[in-house]
Amino acid sequence: MAIADEMRRQADEIEDNLIKVKEDFFRQVDGDRRITWRGELGNPTQMLAFNARAADLIILNCPRPGSTNGCRTVDHGTLLLSVGRPVLLAPLDFQPVKAEGVLIAWKDTREARRAVVDALPFLSSASRVRVATLESNDLAAARQSADDVVNYLGRHGIRATADAIDIGGADESEALVQIATEIGADLIVSGAYGHSRIREWAFGGVTRSLLRCSSISRLMSN
Repeated sequence: MAIADEMRRQADEIEDNLIKVKEDFFRQVDGDRRITWRGELGNPTQMLAFNARAADLIILNCPRPGSTNGCRTVDHGTLLLSVGRPVLLAPLDFQPVKAEGVLIAWKDTREARRAVVDALPFLSSASRVRVATLESNDLAAARQSADDVVNYLGRHGIRATADAIDIGGADESEALVQIATEIGADLIVSGAYGHSRIREWAFGGVTRSLLRCSSISRLMSN
């Protein structure tokens, strides 16, 4: 009985908070009739993935260190694998995405190709687009792959440049952020989990590192 009573108390607390958040939400949108609200009680990752069928883009806050309660916070990695929509992760300061400069973190994978297509609305209005592929072995093949992306974007009226960069043993996510800074980009576009999530959890990887990056917006697709 005590456990059941505590669960009911927590559910009532969450529902009360949802009412307050809903009121604040509608104050922020100021009566815009294009905006709708969906608030449900359940696992946040599952509920968000379920309702994503009605959305073009999912926008998430930056994962906060120590936020491990899956009953109250979205698991960003699980959502990327299940949502079937591009996910835009906001930086820690919540600055709006201008997307005047965009860096495409290119690898010739299904996920990266999907990300480029999903990012077309941002890329079409950008003044600077750089396709960067990080490669330590076959730079010529990597450059050809990046050039193909530039040509593809050109057919959509988007001017872009390409770089194939040998970073040696440097951290790829740090290199991407550095390149983004150099070109004045405020958005990084990338595929998510080209390797299995279990492998990234065990050995680290670009997706895992970019999820933790809090200094720049990231658009990621799986």
